[in-house]
Amino acid sequence: MKVSGHLPADLNKTGAAAKALEEAGFDAASSAETQHDPFLPLTLAAEHTTRLELGTSIAVAFARNPMLLANVGHDLNAYSKGRLTLGLGTQIAAHITKRYSMPWSEPAPRMREMINALHAIWDSWYLGEKLDFRGKFYTHAIMTPYFIPTNTEYGRPKIAIAAVGPIMTKVAAEVADGMLCHGFTTQKYMIDVTIPMIENTIMEKGRDRSKFEIVASLMTVAGDTDEELAQGYKRARDQISFYGSTPAYKGVFEVHGWHDLQPRLNRMSKEGKWQEMADSIPQDVVDAFVVTGTPEEVVEKRKKIFFGRVDRSTLGMEISDPDRMRALVKQMKTPPAA
Repeated sequence: MKVSGHLPADLNKTGAAAKALEEAGFDAASSAETQHDPFLPLTLAAEHTTRLELGTSIAVAFARNPMLLANVGHDLNAYSKGRLTLGLGTQIAAHITKRYSMPWSEPAPRMREMINALHAIWDSWYLGEKLDFRGKFYTHAIMTPYFIPTNTEYGRPKIAIAAVGPIMTKVAAEVADGMLCHGFTTQKYMIDVTIPMIENTIMEKGRDRSKFEIVASLMTVAGDTDEELAQGYKRARDQISFYGSTPAYKGVFEVHGWHDLQPRLNRMSKEGKWQEMADSIPQDVVDAFVVTGTPEEVVEKRKKIFFGRVDRSTLGMEISDPDRMRALVKQMKTPPAA
């Protein structure tokens, strides 16, 4: 199982951080689209590393169009010599329409069409095929030699889709090269819902499972002291309440039988009761979402959950001691004891 780390958004720190991850034994590193652009850090990460796989986790797909994504995906993959995975996510309607001023509709069909459009654009660049993609949401029907990249020796980047619910999970398994399982998940939901949906869809489509990457993690509460664990539990409650208020994620609660929790959190979020939301999360709900213990104990627990099911994961914690970090990465890659 591969181990992935996170890149800082501060461009003054990205290069050194990427180099440190590679030296610590990490296989991959990703940047997120939160306060900053997700693509710029990958340029610096590629410059300062030689083998580290790079990706966005995630870039907001519907804030862009397929041609823009095709260009930046190509450039980063070519510059990194074939190390890029273009990780895409939908975000939610309010952010797409009100923050990005872009259209929102039918997210799963739109995402499927976006991936197909990207493939059509790249086919025109790498295979010389005529570009004539005409869909419901996107049309790309002109490509002249002036706009075709020439540094095509590393081919197209891989694409991974972030998903939680079964519909988007199915889209990922049908048309993408991998799936980024959302951090808002539980061991039960991952094992009973997500992974079977991916593997069954891949089998139905006649695709090769060995060429599809499942990237997954779980919330972690790790620490050596009671104070560190208490801080970790507070962060976990905040995350569970924030994500749990979103209707699209209610299925994770429902597989546990917590049918009234998401509507209650959603009502409280609309009233601005953010701290009350977190405080209201029952302990058994928190326990279902988190893996807890010392860093070494957490790694062992996560290995038992992920090995044989997931292709790549994270440590799920920040460790300041480089030697301890290196040892934990090595531990994470070692199969769990029988």
